[in-house]
Amino acid sequence: MAFMEGIEQSRKGAEMIIKGNKIMAEAVVNNFLFTWQWWFGIGLFVVPWIIWLLFRKKDSTGRLLIGGLITIILSLVIDLIALSLGLWRYPMKFSPVAPMLLLPYHFSLVPVSIMFVIQIRPKVNILFKGVIFAMLAAYGAMKFFVLIHFYDPKNWLSIYDFCIYLFLFFVAYWFSKIDSYKSISEQ
Repeated sequence: MAFMEGIEQSRKGAEMIIKGNKIMAEAVVNNFLFTWQWWFGIGLFVVPWIIWLLFRKKDSTGRLLIGGLITIILSLVIDLIALSLGLWRYPMKFSPVAPMLLLPYHFSLVPVSIMFVIQIRPKVNILFKGVIFAMLAAYGAMKFFVLIHFYDPKNWLSIYDFCIYLFLFFVAYWFSKIDSYKSISEQ
């Protein structure tokens, strides 16, 4: 019987999540859509990719995109875990479809920033670059997002954000440096 009770609890939990998502979707449509904050968030989603397309190191595009894709995946996984545990939240919503996530952060700001840091001054010590990036992101960007109500860290400390950004940077860097790429047509 415990299994069936678990199934029932799971159903009730899913219904509560659906109700919560409907409330958040209504907030987007009725309160956030087309405000300056909403447009700013959309700009944060689009503009970094345009800048990256214009200023990327063209001969390293594939390697950089692998690092960016890994960053997107890891930041989404980390964020979904933290959101489900209630460690932080995003008061400002941009999309009624995925209201829990801060889309500009996951799909644009962090991956594009990391790709730029990887390509800029490639001979500089990677630890130094990673620490500088993580400090700017955790103690600069995240504080700014708190100020404009895009991010609510609750009791989450900036040092934890620093560690996450450092981790994301090093994993993306490692993936961008993998030297085992071979053309499929050559196999």
